[in-house]
Amino acid sequence: HHPRATESATKYFLTQATASALLLFSTTMNAWMTGEWTIVNMNSYTPTTILTIALAIKLGIAPFHLWLPDVLQGLDMMTCLILSTWQKLAPMALLILTSHQLNTNLLTLMALASAIMGGWGALNQTQMRKIMAYSSIAHLGWMTLVISFAPGLALLNLMIYLLMTSSMFMMLMTMNATNMNKLSISWLKTPTLAASMMAGLLSLGGLPPLS
Repeated sequence: HHPRATESATKYFLTQATASALLLFSTTMNAWMTGEWTIVNMNSYTPTTILTIALAIKLGIAPFHLWLPDVLQGLDMMTCLILSTWQKLAPMALLILTSHQLNTNLLTLMALASAIMGGWGALNQTQMRKIMAYSSIAHLGWMTLVISFAPGLALLNLMIYLLMTSSMFMMLMTMNATNMNKLSISWLKTPTLAASMMAGLLSLGGLPPLS
């Protein structure tokens, strides 16, 4: 219905197709080396590195994060909600499944880059969808950092992230707020919802007493 939405769809399709191709390439390479199609015991360095990069592209972890803010900005709030929550489940499941054999140094490096880029990128934004996209990048960074040491903790973090992000997007949909200006005048229309949103934002940021 809109050129911006078409652009978002195209960008999303191209990045996900690239990541899926890399994923298939890494599993094929692993099958060639080991003689079996399972990915839970990948012993070789190259397939595990390619698998890590493929999942990072799929999730939008830095330095493969640039597609996510652009794609979210062109979509409506409901689609943004699905893209930020439901679409993260399959790559995260693969990441948790293979976490014990992935390249820890590469994961740590990407996680730190995500945390930095997520925080730094959101500073300059006025659009709520872009801010939520950068929030997603930062949160995924922390999950990636923890995943190779304690997958259970990363899973707990994912659940909390999904809950917080879903509630944030639902509040934004109710207020019909797409940027900071609309958000700042929402206090006059729905004071309770505005207060709830403030609590939600503090919770996403992990500030006490909501940490």
